[in-house]
Amino acid sequence: MSSVSTALGDSAIMLRRNFKHSVRNSVTLFNSVLFPVVLMVMFVYVFGGAFKVRGKYVDYALPGLLVMTISYGLGATAASVNDDMTKGVINRFKTMDVSRGAVLTGHVVATTVRCLIGDAVVIGVGFAMGFRSDAGLLDWLGAIGVLLLLAFGASWLTVALGLAAKSVESASFGVIPLIMLPFLSSAFVPADTMGTGVRQFAEYQPFTPIIETLRGLLSDGHPSTGHLIAAFAWSAGFAVVGYVWAVTTFKKRA
Repeated sequence: MSSVSTALGDSAIMLRRNFKHSVRNSVTLFNSVLFPVVLMVMFVYVFGGAFKVRGKYVDYALPGLLVMTISYGLGATAASVNDDMTKGVINRFKTMDVSRGAVLTGHVVATTVRCLIGDAVVIGVGFAMGFRSDAGLLDWLGAIGVLLLLAFGASWLTVALGLAAKSVESASFGVIPLIMLPFLSSAFVPADTMGTGVRQFAEYQPFTPIIETLRGLLSDGHPSTGHLIAAFAWSAGFAVVGYVWAVTTFKKRA
């Protein structure tokens, strides 16, 4: 059997293992799937009337909630990776001749799939709450591609944070900035309505161009070129930095 097929087989086993852990963990399921729905109901039905945006508020808020769903699904990954490392599970895998790359890839793919499932649920609930889109098939595929790239890049960054942390608690704490950044973006209100300082931060932080790209794709299929390039650059940057950091830390600690 070739080394490539062995690595793919090991990755599939690790993916199945991590996905089973996610399904059996009620906290992970709540944070990844149910809590974003709670946030959607709260912002649309409780706070939505106080915000002045063009069109229906649910149409404005949905792209930001899709990004927030991904960020909320990352905490469990950082804790799980660190738990595997600190309890010696990864070292046991080494004695079983499991591909080293498969251990990390399993966490990344499981997190990406979990985030996309959460986004699918949020989109379904959004339609039930009155969300409507003029986007065509290619626009929807483009939006899914943006979400996939973000989830993949953020997953690698989260795996790296989990490997670098000294404990499960510090690993969970390390992803808080990724969870909080969507609140300080254009997810719920336009950035130009914010105060000086906060507005500039919201405009230039990673999640705002990603959210605006999704908003452009799902509204009329015409996202800003600048936002699209920035969204791709940030997501790809997450993936590259996270991958290099994760592999380097894994070699040192495993």
